[in-house]
Amino acid sequence: MPKSTIVIIGGAGFIGTQLAAELAARGYAIKMLTRRRERKKQVILLPNLQLVEADVHNETALSAELRGADTVISMAGILNESRAGDFDRVHHQLPRKIAAACADTGIKRLLHVSSLGASADAPSKYLRSKAAGENALVTASGDSVALTIFRPSVVFGPGDAFLNQFAKILAMVPVALPLACAKARLAPVYVQDVVKAIANSVTDKRTFGESYNLCGPQQYSLLELVRYVNALTDAQRAIVPLGHALSMLQAHVFQLLPGKLLTVDNVRSMQVDSTCSGDDLAKLGVKASGISAVVPQYLGVKGKQSNLGRFRAHASRD
Repeated sequence: MPKSTIVIIGGAGFIGTQLAAELAARGYAIKMLTRRRERKKQVILLPNLQLVEADVHNETALSAELRGADTVISMAGILNESRAGDFDRVHHQLPRKIAAACADTGIKRLLHVSSLGASADAPSKYLRSKAAGENALVTASGDSVALTIFRPSVVFGPGDAFLNQFAKILAMVPVALPLACAKARLAPVYVQDVVKAIANSVTDKRTFGESYNLCGPQQYSLLELVRYVNALTDAQRAIVPLGHALSMLQAHVFQLLPGKLLTVDNVRSMQVDSTCSGDDLAKLGVKASGISAVVPQYLGVKGKQSNLGRFRAHASRD
């Protein structure tokens, strides 16, 4: 019999599907709420998982879907604004509604996935909206709901929209890649480490009322990482680092194109280092996995092993 029921909101994406798999493997019953059920059928195969189409922004409908659950995991997020949703609606107003629905239905446990660098005075709307969502959760939860907040750096792993995206771009450009925000500092964290940390926290009372910054074991510049992907995939493209002014110019153009590979708000977000000073993963019982131990298994040309250390040394001279 399942241990208890966990409702996941915004979990039909890269991190959420792997979190659902981890929780299902641990014996939890999972109820995943999604906007469009037909697009997320791959998760139906997971044991003890119910995929439900619901309008989570409708407070009445949200409370109805949460009723009877033991725990809620809030992880809805968007990288860019569109007709489907803006930052305030998804990152701020929705968490507030979720916390209120938990209080309304008597749910005592709430876990929330935010973003590293979230701050009320951050330079981007994305990071400011994430901070507003955290504050709304704390206020709305009060003493009745045990809240834990996770702030991961950029997340990597099979199927990610980070290193895989750069591999696709490098394969598309004919000679060279002009790279915006090349000096941005990141501490990429492995998706399995993130989901294990969250799963470990579900019933751990030591995490109640706490916030955790989730980072991988090493820090890199974006330039180092893209050069690594370039070598690992044998793309053999030149990587041309762009300064801030040219990065903004590139973003102004790219945000007008379908898919929005880069926006002005993305550039502003990358002005904030996505790195950690401590090891919160260890506090949650997880040993952080490095990029070099994982990425070649799903991204590299067969038999290709590239030493990330030499790209770090080279980038430091640019």
